[in-house]
Amino acid sequence: MSEEQQGSRRRGRPPRSLAAKLPVDTADLAREVRTEGLMGAVEAPERPSMRPNMRPTFSRDEAARRANEIRGHLGDMEQNVDKFYIDPKTWPEGWTVEWKTKSIFGQENPAYMTNLHRTGWEPVPTGLYPDMMPGNGNHPVIERDGMLLMMRPAEITEEVRSIERGRARDQVRAKEEQLAGTPEGGLGHRDHIQAKPKINKSYEAIPIPKE
Repeated sequence: MSEEQQGSRRRGRPPRSLAAKLPVDTADLAREVRTEGLMGAVEAPERPSMRPNMRPTFSRDEAARRANEIRGHLGDMEQNVDKFYIDPKTWPEGWTVEWKTKSIFGQENPAYMTNLHRTGWEPVPTGLYPDMMPGNGNHPVIERDGMLLMMRPAEITEEVRSIERGRARDQVRAKEEQLAGTPEGGLGHRDHIQAKPKINKSYEAIPIPKE
């Protein structure tokens, strides 16, 4: 046998007779060494930790910190406090903020919500009034008792109100003309000053039913 053949045999698999004489664990070790030489070291998968999660600590300081957070939500529990009141001074400059009905007895009106969006209303993000919703910002919008807090540019609000006032004036004018006019087939007696209807214009508060 040549020296080249002997060197090649030494670098390859050990002779069968030598592998048979090795103990079982030594033979496995030799097999692993050959595997590492060809494929690299194979890392064993990381075993999950068997240590249970640590229980949260409830200390006196933690209780005091949480109490301060809760006090910010107790104002609505006081008597005669309007839980829907939003101080206009806190509105973003150039915007109008109003509550809009989202649902009645849990039922939503998709057509009404579509009209709100069409006229520029969009939900107020909780970040604008974070104290009005619990969960430290886990709620994206502000809701209370079926009402949704919404906002839109103030100039659009003024334009819409101007249009609504014009419609109201037109309705009043049409009703006045209807009352003052002569019915079809009438004798024209309404032209007399004493026969003309008297129309009083006044504004009264709408009574709110008590629950």
